[in-house]
Amino acid sequence: MKLEISESDLRIETNQLAATIRTKGYVSGIAGGSFLDRRTGARDLGFGLDIVDFLLEPGPDKPDMPEEMRYPWGDKVHGNIPKRYVELPQICTQAGRIEWKVVGGGGIIGVKEWFRYTKAAPGYIRGSLWEQWLIFLEGRRYILASDKVTSANDVESLILRIDMPGHIKHSDGDSFEAIYLSYHGVIPSQEFSEDFAPDERFLYRRGDKLPERFIRAYKIRGGPWLAGMTLNPQIVYEAWCHQRGYVCMIQEIGGMRIERGESFSAAYIIGFFDSIEEMESVYDEFKWSSHVSVKAGKLEIER
Repeated sequence: MKLEISESDLRIETNQLAATIRTKGYVSGIAGGSFLDRRTGARDLGFGLDIVDFLLEPGPDKPDMPEEMRYPWGDKVHGNIPKRYVELPQICTQAGRIEWKVVGGGGIIGVKEWFRYTKAAPGYIRGSLWEQWLIFLEGRRYILASDKVTSANDVESLILRIDMPGHIKHSDGDSFEAIYLSYHGVIPSQEFSEDFAPDERFLYRRGDKLPERFIRAYKIRGGPWLAGMTLNPQIVYEAWCHQRGYVCMIQEIGGMRIERGESFSAAYIIGFFDSIEEMESVYDEFKWSSHVSVKAGKLEIER
C-alpha cells in the first residue's frame, strides 16, 4: 500500500484500487474521477464519491428564515419536497478545507476527516460536527466508509445529505449502461436521456417498503459496476436518482429526533463489482454496520 500527502490532497494506492482525497478545495469523500479499479482500468464517472453537503430538516422554510438561507424546491432540481436548512455550509463546495488524519496498520489505511458547521438557521446554533472515515483494505476492490453527525441542537428530524455512491456524468447514457437500485431494480441508461425531478421517478422515502439491502450502483459502459451500499437500510431517510444534466444520486441519512450532543451515523461499502450477486455477498459480510473506523491499526466495526 502507498500513501502520498501533498498540501491539498492525499493519494492512496492498494493492489486493487487508487484514489485521491482532497483536503482543500472541493472536499469530502473520494475526488471525482480518481477512484481507479486496477483490474479493469475503470474509474468513477462523477464529481466524487460519498460527497457531503449540509444539515436539513423536513418542511418548508419558516417566515423568519433569511433569504440567503432559504432552501429552493418546487423545480426539476429539488422536486416538490419541502425542506429547510438547519446548518450550513455545503461542506463539499464551501468549507474550503477540512481537518484530517491518517491511521494505518498491516494492510489497512484509514483517513478520518471532520468539519464543524459554521452557520445555523434561526432558532439553532452552529457547531454540529461531521466526521467521515474512508478505509482502504489491501486485496479489496472496495473501501469501507462512514459519516457521523454529532448535533449542536435539539432537532425533531435531523438529516445529513450526501451523494451515494456519486453522481454520473454522461451524454445520452454514453458513459454507463444501467443503474441498479435494490428498492427498484435495474434501470437502463436510456431512462436518463431527459431531465426529470427527483420525486417524479425512482425516489425512495422512509416508509416505502424497506429493502433487504440498500444498494445503489451503476454499470460503467464496458466495465464493472460501481456500487454504494448503505449497510443499515433503516438509516436512509430519502434517496434520489434523477436526471438534471447528469444523474443525481443524492442520499439522505438520519431523519430522526436528536438532542444536543447526540449522534447518528451510517456505514457504507463503495467499490467495484462484477455482478449484483457479488455486491450482495459482500454486503452481507458487513450488514447492519452503523460506523467504521481504524484504531491502533485495526478495523473497528460498530453494529
